[in-house]
Amino acid sequence: PVNRLCTAFNNQTGFLCDDRATCILASQVCDRVSNCRNGEDEQEKLCGDLPRSLPGYLYFQCSNPAYWIYANQKCNGLNDCGDCSDEMGSLAACPPCGLEWWSCSPVFYEYCSCIPRRLCRDGVQHCLSWSDEYIC
Repeated sequence: PVNRLCTAFNNQTGFLCDDRATCILASQVCDRVSNCRNGEDEQEKLCGDLPRSLPGYLYFQCSNPAYWIYANQKCNGLNDCGDCSDEMGSLAACPPCGLEWWSCSPVFYEYCSCIPRRLCRDGVQHCLSWSDEYIC
């Protein structure tokens, strides 16, 4: 098999088309739209049994085995898996917020979020995990 791993824009995981010049996002593979000139991103052998028919570098298996996402959706600040497994771990930590900001706990968040520290322990929930009221 041909190695089609490439780096798409914004340093995201991509799929290299037959022309060896076009690199499309992993999430553009098997999306029912031919993004490569020859349509190789929509071939039956690639898309026939998702995600098992995909090369491992193109997808991420969520903690819940019933769900998977494309590799470029991992660590994007969104809870694509529904259980935050795509946003946890050292590679998926939220970016630092800064000195005057609090980073909401990464255990139950839907989006990476920073709140001003002055909102900590003000009796109002600003983080989905309530970490701004109990930990901050």
